[in-house]
Amino acid sequence: MKKPSNSSRRFREESDADASSIEQVFALARSIPRGKVLSYGALGARCDPPISGYICGRIMNRSGEDVPWWRVVAKDGRLPVSKRSPHLALEQRQTLESEGVEFDEEGRVRMDEFSAE
Repeated sequence: MKKPSNSSRRFREESDADASSIEQVFALARSIPRGKVLSYGALGARCDPPISGYICGRIMNRSGEDVPWWRVVAKDGRLPVSKRSPHLALEQRQTLESEGVEFDEEGRVRMDEFSAE
């Protein structure tokens, strides 16, 4: 039997993200306090059943204006949205800074102080 390709696994994972998982991700993102962040993996782990950080990121990519997307970052504090748009990364950083979140000299959120975990 042929092993599924990465793309077919990704498609299966994405289609497994049902409406319940999507709403859970958005509700959990809304619950992150101002001045705190969560990683995609930590947010996904809080879902029932848990989902991967990758799938969580794909879901967050579709969030509406009522979801504080800027409070979800990579586990090392990077802002992965910079791969999509430098303008969104700047907006994310400025919004986090306005909430009191601090960054290190490499431009990463100081997760030890500002993680909501």
